[in-house]
Amino acid sequence: MTAAYSLARDVPLHDWNTFHLDARAERLATVHVTAGLPALLAEPALRALPLMVLGAGSNVLFATNRFEGCLIHLRCDSIRIVDDAGGHALVQVDAGCEWDALVDWTLDHGLQGLENLALIPGQAGAAPIQNIGAYGVEVGRFIAAVHVYDRQAGAFDRLPAARCEFGYRDSVFKREPDRRIVTAIELLLPKAGATNLSYAGLREELAAMGGLQPTPRNVAAAVRRIRRRKLPDPAVAGNAGSFFKNPVVTRAVAVELQSRFAGVPVYLTSTEAERKLSAAWLIEQAGWRGVREGDAAMSAQHALVLVNLGRATGPQLLTLARRVAASVQEKFGVSLEPEPRIVGATFQPRRA
Repeated sequence: MTAAYSLARDVPLHDWNTFHLDARAERLATVHVTAGLPALLAEPALRALPLMVLGAGSNVLFATNRFEGCLIHLRCDSIRIVDDAGGHALVQVDAGCEWDALVDWTLDHGLQGLENLALIPGQAGAAPIQNIGAYGVEVGRFIAAVHVYDRQAGAFDRLPAARCEFGYRDSVFKREPDRRIVTAIELLLPKAGATNLSYAGLREELAAMGGLQPTPRNVAAAVRRIRRRKLPDPAVAGNAGSFFKNPVVTRAVAVELQSRFAGVPVYLTSTEAERKLSAAWLIEQAGWRGVREGDAAMSAQHALVLVNLGRATGPQLLTLARRVAASVQEKFGVSLEPEPRIVGATFQPRRA
């Protein structure tokens, strides 16, 4: 019989984060059975330690060489259809399920909606925290509920989508990072309907693939081709994907920037009063694309990606990111916020 969880001490984290940083953790708890969480959290050895959930490590920057706490990793990875009536299916996914494998599972079962989110690294439990999004789709659109263990209440809970307070790369889970442990998500996925081609590059990619029809499986293939071409492979250059969020500014600020800087990309948001800017464009225009400081660099392949080219440390990567943000602030008057969770430090831009 599998134990509900296991505990390890002084754990190297090089293979537990996609930046491949040589940090260490005081403790690592691997959870095999979700019901074992209360017993794990009651362990005497953990009571005085900071706790942090770590999935695939694809959205975290260890800015310290040692995490003096306990990392909690959920292994549970089952997927099941809860309700298959009507034009949608309700799918429950354990937090430990690898995200891209889930995308393929939905396509294999005749479901759609997640194809635009193909090849995003990480596990399903992280998806609602960040409200992951790509190529015109955010996962919050399809989440019916999120199952959690509420550490404050000391009980399991189920939060319907309305309680999750999804926003752009945001949620109640991100704003209260230490309160809840996501154990599973419920997705309400359509069985048919038009695929989302709002991102112009998808139509172009499908055309380049021989004029393929925009079926969910073909859209997923196109998304994977674009991502592999545009983004550096973490196995080659350690990274966490896009390091900065695309900044959201008032419409007036966007108009003012367009009057001062030719070609600045501006995108609509869900509200008429706000506009979204391209962080990659701002970073590139500020002269940071491909800039390297030791083994820390802004990718030459994509200006938005902070990379570890070998033996960079977390503090070195953070220092470069702060300098980039300060430079963009000085040139454009626009603040950049990091997407990944930064462990062991706060993000304060510093002058270049």
